[in-house]
Amino acid sequence: MVCPPCVAATVETRYILATSYSLFSGRICALKKTATVLVALVAIEHIYILVLEMFLWTKPAGLRAFGLTPEFAEQTAVLAANQGLYNGFLAAGLIWSLVRKNDAFPLRVFFLGCVIVAGVFGAITAKPSILYVQAAPALVALVATLLARR
Repeated sequence: MVCPPCVAATVETRYILATSYSLFSGRICALKKTATVLVALVAIEHIYILVLEMFLWTKPAGLRAFGLTPEFAEQTAVLAANQGLYNGFLAAGLIWSLVRKNDAFPLRVFFLGCVIVAGVFGAITAKPSILYVQAAPALVALVATLLARR
């Protein structure tokens, strides 16, 4: 037979464990939501880049966004459209990872990794600010995704 103080301690311990688990689960749930929002923002950013590079490259918005002269923009419009298409593929992959139910984690990690690599390469070869505009948000989303998985 269990003595009354032990029963009380057992009930209290169960309550503490259940409360701790609930708080921990709530934090993980919040982190998963945060990671999902961050991934969505990175995807939206790449859709925006697609539009700029494919459709607005030679327009005032594209010229302003990339600091181009009209002459240079005309000469490089086909190359920019190609870059825009690749950014669209990155966005599509991230969106795919958002709509998948069971196997979203590897897709998110892969496509966020692709965005980070593209951002680092762009920063090295084209413009250093690409590191902050493209790679950094993807890195933050990747870290949140990895932490939410724990």
